[in-house]
Amino acid sequence: MFFSNQLNKISNLKHCFFSRKNGVSKGIYNSLNCGLNSNDDKKNVIQNINIVCKKLNCEKKPIITLNQTHSNKVVCFDNREKVKDKMFGDAIVTKLKNIGIGVLTADCVPILFCDPKKKIIGCVHAGWKGALNGIIENTIDKFLKLNSNAEDLVTAIGPCINHHHYEVGHDFYKKFVSQSKNNRQFFIISNDKKYLFNIRSYISTKLNGLGIQNIDHIKMDTFSNEKNFFSYRRSKKDNDKDYGRCISVIIMT
Repeated sequence: MFFSNQLNKISNLKHCFFSRKNGVSKGIYNSLNCGLNSNDDKKNVIQNINIVCKKLNCEKKPIITLNQTHSNKVVCFDNREKVKDKMFGDAIVTKLKNIGIGVLTADCVPILFCDPKKKIIGCVHAGWKGALNGIIENTIDKFLKLNSNAEDLVTAIGPCINHHHYEVGHDFYKKFVSQSKNNRQFFIISNDKKYLFNIRSYISTKLNGLGIQNIDHIKMDTFSNEKNFFSYRRSKKDNDKDYGRCISVIIMT
């Protein structure tokens, strides 16, 4: 369990970037796999989610997550009854209290948001595709439409893949540079005409450009820290058939 020092300072707010520890799943999903779309035993995944709920004291109202699709879609709701079982998107924003919202990651970037003045919270699953195509901008826009001010937002960027382990090809590099030449700063040329992409820095810089001043970081690498985190890229390297997902949750009480 990992926490943001900045989010911890906000009253009536609970949050956590959960590790893969202290769950019930076995094998490659050992042990707190919260990914219902993984090939893990669904009973184990549900039990893991219940463990998370118990840790955050939200057992009576299950944590809301989305069917994540690496999109730029943000789900915003003001009524618990409007929440459907199968909602697609990669970010959630809400003013509802005592409702946990969360994102699932395994190298991608989990981002938690809170406006302590307007009592609004949000969470984002930011892979490279969603980040490039506007998931962060769209999330901030939802806050602004709820009368937030960007400078009031407190943001925490959680554990994700470190650039040393995020090797990409030239086509990937071109996607970012064609959008803005300034994006060159987030790539380091590696061997064999490959690039190392710093997705954490890319997202942090994007948040700064949107007027977010209070950005906290949990600087942990999901790829190399196998004891604590699931990793899509590590699973591919190890020829695993699948991989687990860690969950990051935020609740306004």
